[in-house]
Amino acid sequence: QVQLVESGGGLVESGGSLRLSCAASGRTFSTSVVGWFRQAPGKEREFVAAIRFLNGRTDYADSVKGRFAISRDNGKNTVVLQMNSLRPEDTAVYYCAADESGYIRRWDKLYTYWGQGTQVTVSS
Repeated sequence: QVQLVESGGGLVESGGSLRLSCAASGRTFSTSVVGWFRQAPGKEREFVAAIRFLNGRTDYADSVKGRFAISRDNGKNTVVLQMNSLRPEDTAVYYCAADESGYIRRWDKLYTYWGQGTQVTVSS
């Protein structure tokens, strides 16, 4: 069983930055894909970014490409989402999720393990 814990959310002004972390316990990320998803009020959960832990390959939603960066820290079994140039439309609860298949996918239903989420609020 894998437990995921997100941290780093908060309130920031438009144009600012936040750094989210996803720490795993119970098992290492070594063969996993870890993804970040977000859900704004009244909207469906959507894909943000993902990283394949084994080789560092990444994928980003078009809406965050060039502003967000996902990275891994093998030693700490942690995945970080660096969010820059934040916009009010980035406001959402952000979730990290892990999938053992090893394939980067954007469909949230394919991810097995989920964190509790962390709130990100961007004021205009």
